[in-house]
Amino acid sequence: MLHDTPDHASLTALDVDLTVVGGGPVGLIAALAARARGARVLVLESGLQARSAAIQSHLDDTVLTPDTHHDGPITSARRLGGAGHLWGGRCVPYDPIDFVPRPWLPGCGAGWPLAAAELEPWLAPALEYLGAGAAVFESQLPGDLAGRIARPNADGTPSGFVADRLERWTNDPRIDRRHRDQIAGDPDLHVALGCTVTGAQIVDGRVTALKLWTEADARVADLPAREVILAGGGVATTRLLLAIQAENPALLGGPDGPLGRHYMGHLNGQIADIVIDDAAFHGLFDYFRDAHGSYVRRRIAPTDRLQSEAALSNVAFWPVVPEIAQADHRSGPLSAVFLGLSMPWLGPRLIAEAIRRKHIGPPPYRRAAHLRNLVGDPVGTLGFVPRFLWQRFGARARVPGFFLQNPARRYGLEFHAEHLPDPESRITLDPTRRDRTGLPHARIDFRFAPADTAPILRAHAALDAWLRERGLGRLIYRYGPDVPERGILVEAKHGNHQIGTARMGRTAAEGVVDPQCQCFGLDNLHIASTAVLPTSSQANPTLSAVQLALRLVDTLARRDATWKG
Repeated sequence: MLHDTPDHASLTALDVDLTVVGGGPVGLIAALAARARGARVLVLESGLQARSAAIQSHLDDTVLTPDTHHDGPITSARRLGGAGHLWGGRCVPYDPIDFVPRPWLPGCGAGWPLAAAELEPWLAPALEYLGAGAAVFESQLPGDLAGRIARPNADGTPSGFVADRLERWTNDPRIDRRHRDQIAGDPDLHVALGCTVTGAQIVDGRVTALKLWTEADARVADLPAREVILAGGGVATTRLLLAIQAENPALLGGPDGPLGRHYMGHLNGQIADIVIDDAAFHGLFDYFRDAHGSYVRRRIAPTDRLQSEAALSNVAFWPVVPEIAQADHRSGPLSAVFLGLSMPWLGPRLIAEAIRRKHIGPPPYRRAAHLRNLVGDPVGTLGFVPRFLWQRFGARARVPGFFLQNPARRYGLEFHAEHLPDPESRITLDPTRRDRTGLPHARIDFRFAPADTAPILRAHAALDAWLRERGLGRLIYRYGPDVPERGILVEAKHGNHQIGTARMGRTAAEGVVDPQCQCFGLDNLHIASTAVLPTSSQANPTLSAVQLALRLVDTLARRDATWKG
């Protein structure tokens, strides 16, 4: 049942078992799963159904590192559906190697306090809620390609890379839209809009009430609570926890504890082109709809053994079309994409703003040169644009992007690499600035380090050697041999994946939540957010955050006898 800007009195009158803070993909799925287990649930969403400039201003945090971190309104959305309005929909699970000790990487020597097998049962249900098909993340390679890729190296050592890994894509990132009927019609699922949590009342190790601003009342008042799940984005969740800690200094490890530290995202971009010499290998990397219900795409990834032997962080690679902003590619379809993305009234409707800006670069834009490409390639453009628009916006299975082959077989090589945990990459509160609800803004100090870039360079070198040894292709670096690290840092700007600032740990000294996602020292406050992930993997974090949310709901359902399920 949807409540559009309710007041305090109407919310206080509700009798619920569980309060979920945040109406984005993770929060809504946690609420739906709790309802399936019999709980009466209230979701508190700060935003409305439509974008509100006043509420979006809550995200106007202080970014101390603007060269490495996007502004909050670009990376987050305060409205029903949350990050689903920005997320492309890529669903990739963390790899087993992410969970185990990796002493060759700073901050990863202890591994997770949770085994990969403990998340595995929640993979298929998470994909079902997300609408991303089945839990299938490998695809057999055609013909004899599998054997050629897997064969040992010339020196007898095992092959260093695989190309049968898949990323899956949800058919609709807007989880509020996918589950709209239940959200609108379930009398025991209450989704309240215009409700911003600003703090909590703590008594004897329990949250007794949430401090809640409602747009209807334009003030903060206490809302009683039994069990609470914080399910906002990593920055928003951490900002709220820091505000709670400011009023209760001994909580969550105290001011010098782990809360707000180890802020991670990913390093991604292109420092090299890939030239593909093998025809069968060349045909692997377009999007395709598999037999399991959604679009997928193959990725190239180092094996666990190579990661260990070459001291690599986790990383994935895939070929992409040439840089669309450069009109000298002379492709009508690519110029059509550039022109669409460069229009401020259209581009943000097509892809997330941070990704849009990365593709089109800064103004001024050479639109005339791109228009000449359209005129010079009318057949290619007219064949591509209507088909892509239908597959993107009209078809039941939504194509997430495009990949156009070219006769030269030369493409950008996209990498998506792990950002290592660093306690000095962190979020604190800004004592000089508050939003309209009275909550202090976050202050973001988001850092990349040489420890992040060096493994990525080694992975590129290893991939180039592997491609050449098998006759599959080769890399051509875009930056000189003495400056590839600078190339990585030029590309490295993030904030979309907000990981690690309320990390999971074995003890309160190590983390903010335990392996069950319960806050240390608060037995009814839990976190379902990318913020709890102790490492960043090569994977986008949404799928793993949903797995953890489903596991948390199962734990609460087993523990709470009042739930009917």
